[in-house]
Amino acid sequence: MDNTFITYEKALSILAEHKTDFPTEIRNLEDSIGAYLAEDLVADRDFPPFDRVTMDGIAIAYEAFEKGQREFPIEAVAAAGTPQQTLGDSQNCIEVMTGAIMPHKVDTVIRYEDLEISNRRATVLPESLQCKQNVHFKGMDISKGTVIVPQGGRLSSAEINIAAAVGKADLKVKKMPRVIIFSTGDELVPVAESPELHQIRRSNVYGIQATLLEWGIPADLQHLPDHKDTMNRIIAEVLSTYDLLVFTGGVSKGKFDYLPDVLEALHIKKHFHKIQQRPGKPFWFGTNKGGKKIFALPGNPVSSFVCVYVYLRFWLKRSLGIKDVPIFVELKNDVAFRPDLVYFLEAKLESRADGTLVADPVKGNGSGDFVNLVRTDGFLVLPQNKREFKQGEVYPFVSYRAKL
Repeated sequence: MDNTFITYEKALSILAEHKTDFPTEIRNLEDSIGAYLAEDLVADRDFPPFDRVTMDGIAIAYEAFEKGQREFPIEAVAAAGTPQQTLGDSQNCIEVMTGAIMPHKVDTVIRYEDLEISNRRATVLPESLQCKQNVHFKGMDISKGTVIVPQGGRLSSAEINIAAAVGKADLKVKKMPRVIIFSTGDELVPVAESPELHQIRRSNVYGIQATLLEWGIPADLQHLPDHKDTMNRIIAEVLSTYDLLVFTGGVSKGKFDYLPDVLEALHIKKHFHKIQQRPGKPFWFGTNKGGKKIFALPGNPVSSFVCVYVYLRFWLKRSLGIKDVPIFVELKNDVAFRPDLVYFLEAKLESRADGTLVADPVKGNGSGDFVNLVRTDGFLVLPQNKREFKQGEVYPFVSYRAKL
């Protein structure tokens, strides 16, 4: 058995080398929320496209007010969605509504709250006005031809709004890989069953499935028994259908951990198997000649959780071309960790009034204590080759309460 343990940094570099260039597809705008944009969203006109009134009131030529005029006969009314009007007499005003195009020969809008209107005459109450107030001028936000949203990011409601504004009824987005997640082991039973004393329910796969769905990737579930021939047959079948295979369990040193041998027999090239970290050392990653990616995670739930959020997330972001910007947090309490390993320590985040994010370590009862995950927000990444981590020091933090 290969006993080579690679570093955390080496594992990331290998995953980066094997990123996938996802194909693209066209989706209707209404069906694109949560998808990853594969084209730039470009302004097809100036934003706003005309000088836009931002307050209900009247529009005047500021010069008349500056010369002392305070009473303005109302010459016309300009509503939103109507063609542009022109002020005929510079001593008059035009009543304007929010969203209307600013009439010609006026430059300043006075809101109704600052007016008295009687007998089609508007009296300005304030003693001073700002020239060009309450007008959102053409191109002030962005000019025609400018990239508003660059490709690569995930589409939230804000980007959907922009896409609609620039006339994109259909969008080019990244086509997500077809994913299947396998639970392994004869000790696992379906969720709806009452387990015997020696059994447990399948739970890891549901957590991973939910995580991928949060990232915009639906995934199917299947179970593998501890039987080599059956495992070989089922995995061989799904390799022709799915792009990404994720396994939980069956990759350690146990007598019935057949998965590495089965994957090798199916001509899947192993890129690494063990990482110098805690939790999650037995983590297997490989590819086949068809470009399919195989992530075989540890069976313990906390270890599995770590590997999904640290490594599978990293690979996905690299494949999508999304820059990984780490979160850095301050350590609330001293931590000691003796083994020469990267330590992913569960912690709860606190946000202080000065804007500092502070991580409060919450040590569980080992990699099988998945209950501790609901008490925490993510993992501190405490580096290798260090034993003492002091209060106030700053370290990277991998959150599982936040989206990709």
